[in-house]
Amino acid sequence: MALTLFLPCAGGVEEFLAHEVHGLTGLAGQDLVTVRGGVRVQGGWGELMHLNLCSRLAQRVLVELAHGPYASEDDLYRLAEGVPWETWFAARQSFRVDVTAQGSPLKSLNFATLRVKDAVADRFRAQAGGVRPSIDTRVPDVRVTAHLTADEATLYIDTSGEPLFKRGWRQQQGDAPLKETLAAAMLAASGWWLPAERRVLDEPLYDPCCGSGTIVIEAAQLALGLPAGGLRRFAFERLKPFDPVLWSTIKKEAASGHHARPGGPKGTENPAVRVFGSDVAHRMVDFAQRNAERAGVAHAVQLRGGDALQRLPPSPQPGVLLMNPPYGERIAAAGVAGRQAQGARGREGFFQSGTLARQRHAADGAPAEAAEVNAGDAFFDRLAAHWKQHFAGWTAWLLTPDMKLPGRLRLKATRRVPLWNGPIECRLFRFDLTARGAKDDAAAE
Repeated sequence: MALTLFLPCAGGVEEFLAHEVHGLTGLAGQDLVTVRGGVRVQGGWGELMHLNLCSRLAQRVLVELAHGPYASEDDLYRLAEGVPWETWFAARQSFRVDVTAQGSPLKSLNFATLRVKDAVADRFRAQAGGVRPSIDTRVPDVRVTAHLTADEATLYIDTSGEPLFKRGWRQQQGDAPLKETLAAAMLAASGWWLPAERRVLDEPLYDPCCGSGTIVIEAAQLALGLPAGGLRRFAFERLKPFDPVLWSTIKKEAASGHHARPGGPKGTENPAVRVFGSDVAHRMVDFAQRNAERAGVAHAVQLRGGDALQRLPPSPQPGVLLMNPPYGERIAAAGVAGRQAQGARGREGFFQSGTLARQRHAADGAPAEAAEVNAGDAFFDRLAAHWKQHFAGWTAWLLTPDMKLPGRLRLKATRRVPLWNGPIECRLFRFDLTARGAKDDAAAE
């Protein structure tokens, strides 16, 4: 069965996703087209299931079922009524409809959603002897999505179910966990993961503010060749065209790519380990360790407690520092600088750069306290000095919404990659670390 698939992704990730899809399927040219917000793929059920199982960057895998012009809700009804829904799922199953829009002239997306629901139900009544599927907005068997532009509508059926960032291993998390898809995008943008080649670099990778372990677990699974969705189920397993024999073959092939032990830099505590993480909050390190065990990578990562301002390189071989540094409510991850600011406030406060703190307080109409404003600047100043002294030869990549972060670190960013953390526009900054010299010491005094 020839299918047109759409794989949505976060802003800024489209090219990385296209590389990943090419690496997983071998598709190229008109069979793999990068568009705004995702990639469009021409494939079959094999590609559909393989991409659900293995893609680390896609948010979902959608099958395009209809596309056409519209000017009213009745046009949407006619478009949806013409889709042979009965070939995709049964009348005894439940479904829900979601409508998204960009520049749509329709006044009510809720009414548009209702008209698509009516069309699906009426189609079943006509084709299934008056029987229609029920609506379940919480845990439906099938999800139907309609996307509207200014004058065109596209109808999809969702083959993923739960968003693909839900890998199935996370049970413990912090207050602001990084989505697994964004962690994978950071790994691709840093160049440590080469998705088109389906491999990672031999260099060590270290996250000194690892939280519940999202970045390091993604990295370790990549190093081991584990499929992203190996621990979860998918919505396509409930669709009529589903082929369980083909699915079993795809899962076995994905499992055959698993490496029992990753190669690693010599001189480490465990020579097989090249992925490292640490966090000042020992509670978070415990969470990360449990998550790593569920993800099947506990033997491939080294997790330690410790302040990012004090931890030394985990490997004698320089590698890649990749982190989502503490800001907003993540005061605990600030370590020494954060605790000093917290003590000055007398209660748990914020930890962010001066600019972000001032912006937040300006929006609230309240003055920013000096300790709160300066905590982030002090942390980043000390972090840069620590890196220059101990991490010469490493490459650091930091994800942040603070566009002035390089100035706070007093380091020159050699690359800026736009990425979106949900609705928040961020940059992944690259810094090439060199040894600290006399000139740096004088500037720091």
